[in-house]
Amino acid sequence: MTSPAAYHLAELNIGRLLAPTDDPRVAEFMGALDRVNGMGKRMPGFVWMMEGSGEPGTGNTESKVEGDPQFVSNLTVWESVETLEKFVWDTVHRQFYERRAEWFEVLGKMHFVMWWVPAGHRPTLDEALEKLALREAQGDTDAAFGWGWLKEAQRWRIHQCNIAAE
Repeated sequence: MTSPAAYHLAELNIGRLLAPTDDPRVAEFMGALDRVNGMGKRMPGFVWMMEGSGEPGTGNTESKVEGDPQFVSNLTVWESVETLEKFVWDTVHRQFYERRAEWFEVLGKMHFVMWWVPAGHRPTLDEALEKLALREAQGDTDAAFGWGWLKEAQRWRIHQCNIAAE
């Protein structure tokens, strides 16, 4: 599937930390969160990030998943597949992504989804979780999909052996 005209790419990924946010086992991840999110916000093609993205246990109920303070959700919107791929694979984000097993539990269920939104739309966490559930129930469709569904996702194809679960 390719980008529809006048649409942007929304993405949600969730994870559950192995330990509470103040535990030394997740300190390196927590310490890098502002830097990585800040870099993402400065990337060409970045459109929007849900407030509290990636911040477990914050007072922002918008970013909480299942009421669990160890869950992390990251919800962003990008102009295109290419701009999201550049951030994911060509910045320090990749180093943290490749080390995710050091900080996150294996969920055993779908934890990543993308979908097209009209330019200017800011998805809610509830909307994103519905898309995640749709992908889990139906697999990749035009309404909810992973990297492999996108013909233009070239960087992902290079790294897919690292993300076989997604």
